[in-house]
Formats: sequence, C-alpha cells, structure tokens
Amino acid sequence: MTPRSFFLVAGLTIVGIGTVAYQQTQPVQHGFRGTGMVLMYKPDALAQQDVINKYPKPLRAARTDGPLASEAYQNVQVLGDLTQAQMVRLMLSIKNWVAPDVGCNYCHNAPDYASDVKYTKRVAREMLRMTRHINADWAQHVQANGPTGVTCYTCHRGQPIPARTWYSAPSAEQREAGFMRRISPVKPPTPAAANTVLASDALSEYLLGSNNVRVASLHALPSGDRLVAQKTRDTYSLMMVMSESLGVNCTFCHSTRAFYSWPQSTPQRATAWYGIRMVRDLNNHFVAPLNAVLPKERLGPTGDAPKVYCATCHQGSYRPLNGAPMLAYYPELIGHPQDVPGPVPDAPLAPTEPPPAAPPATTASATTAPSATSTSSSSISHAAARQTSMHSVALLRP
Repeated sequence: MTPRSFFLVAGLTIVGIGTVAYQQTQPVQHGFRGTGMVLMYKPDALAQQDVINKYPKPLRAARTDGPLASEAYQNVQVLGDLTQAQMVRLMLSIKNWVAPDVGCNYCHNAPDYASDVKYTKRVAREMLRMTRHINADWAQHVQANGPTGVTCYTCHRGQPIPARTWYSAPSAEQREAGFMRRISPVKPPTPAAANTVLASDALSEYLLGSNNVRVASLHALPSGDRLVAQKTRDTYSLMMVMSESLGVNCTFCHSTRAFYSWPQSTPQRATAWYGIRMVRDLNNHFVAPLNAVLPKERLGPTGDAPKVYCATCHQGSYRPLNGAPMLAYYPELIGHPQDVPGPVPDAPLAPTEPPPAAPPATTASATTAPSATSTSSSSISHAAARQTSMHSVALLRP
C-alpha cells in the first residue's frame, strides 16, 4: 500500500467513525449575542426526557364541603384541614404516585388505618409535611414560573424510593493516608460528583451544610479573600451535579464572561439560589430526622437517611415534569405555617452582587426575587418546547 493510499483509507475510516459517533445537537441562544451564552440540546435526549417527565392524569377534584378529615378519621396529624372527600382523593393519588404495586398497605396496617406501627407511615407523614412546606414557603423556587409546585410524584415517579438521592461519604474515605490524598483526593466516579472524580462529598458541604458557594478569589494578591483550590474543586463538583440534574450547561444561570457577577446573570440564577437554600432546609429539618425512623437497610454507609438534591425532583429536566401545573391539580398540598417545624424566619433575598458571607440558614420562604427583563428565545423542536419555553435573554437588575 502506498503512503497516499494509506492516508486515504485512514481518513475514510476516521470520517466513518466520526459519522457513527456523531449525535446531532441544536443550539439555543440564552443571552445577548457575543456573550457565549448558548445552550446545547440533543433532540434524542430531549425525546427521552419527554417520556420520563410525563405527569399522570389527576383524579377528579373532590368536594370541598362535608366533614373534615380530622373529624372523620383517627390519628390525622397533617391533613386534618382537608375535607373527608379531599383526603380520600389525595390518599388514592399518593398510592398511585408512590406504591402502585403494593397499594394502601405499603403505609397502612389494614384494617387499623390509624395505627403508626409501620415506619413507612411515619415517614410518609413527614414527607407530606415537607411537601406542603415546599409549596407554601418556597414559592420563589417551585413557583418561579407559574403554579408548578411539587407532589409526591415529582420525586417518586411510581416508586416507593426516589431514584435520585445521595448519602454522605464515609469519614474514613475523607481521611485517607498521605498528604496529597488529603489535598487532592482522586476517587472513583460517583453520582454525588456528577460521575466525575471530583470531591465525592461536596454535596454535604453545600446541600447539608451552609458553606458559601465560591469559585475563586476576586483579587490576585492577598487581601483577606482567602479562597483555596479545594473550594474551587468542591464548587465545581456541585455545579456539575446541578448541570446534569437540570439537563443544562453553565449558561443557563451564568454569563460566561463573568460567572461571579449577579447583574450579568440570568433570572434562573436567582431561582437556583433559592433552590440551594430550600434543599438545605429540607435535608436538615425533614430528612435528617428520619435517621432514627428508617430501618438500617435504608440508611447510608454513615447511618444517614437518603437525602435530596436537584436531581431528586428535576431528573434531567430544568422544570420537573415539564412544568406540569401540579398545584392547580392538587391545591391540598399547599401547607400552612403550622406544618413547618420550629420558628420560621424570613429567608433573605437573592443577592444582586456576591455577598460577603453566607446568608443565615432558614426554613421559610423568601420574599421577592430580583426583578428581571426577559425576551423569549426561539423553540428548537416540539420535544424541546417545554425545555426552552422559559429560556430568556435577560439580565438581573442591580
């Protein structure tokens, strides 16, 4: 074979391999021209997400008159403000959302439905409190684009245990021998690190703890702003998890010319800011207390309950269940202040500039997110319409 023939065959082979491996993508401009703010979507992936995020047909609305559930049934601790008909409808829906194969007996000890002997009923009670708390007190995140909200199906999708949860990493793993292993540990890919070899327990720092989300110092020389490379790595791990959870890239929230700048960010960054604090609230006040309720086989390697994060609800879609108006179907899942454990201070506003310190932990709602101007972007396909309907070319006002 002559050299010319060899290179011709090699070139055709490379082209052939490239053709087989190539998957079409479609760009969506998400910011002003010249800023590099473009989201890339794969039509095949969007079609799969469209199937995953179909919302089940809601049951017919129940009557709002008649006796209250707390009067008709015993041991009703959470839904006592609903009518008997509303509670029956909600219980039937929860059965379909969480345990369609087992039915009511997954939580209840029939025929004694008032009994708390099953741990699953005690867990379900706390999850109902959590769901009503989310819908009532975290509207800045779950109702930022309309009455979406959450139901049990948002996370469970017909399974008793949500598919996307995480556990804290074992402490022994964090204390591996060797100075360099502690400084820059290289670990097997884990879902909690977006299937990368980044820090495998970064979620504990930001979605259970209240550490600041920071990438790099804003000053070249020492000035009191002492951020280190490990924090950059941990933050990047969290951002990778959020990106994968929502099926978007960095430009969904950030301007690539100045990632840190709030005035140059999109409105979705404020929504994500509330979301991070909401997840911290849920993990600390609703999920962590379940450590003492769940059986050993349901706990993680450190004895902790499976915790929530972005993917628990979103599962690859930037709006869970493609933005189905779940609260319009089930207003019974909007809670009241008495559903929230402990005193409830107001949550802080999302900043318009990087704050000097982390806002205080909160279990309540925030007031009003920063205002923004927006212009709708073009749609790329009918399968991607719901994914891109809220994409905007926008800047937050200072």
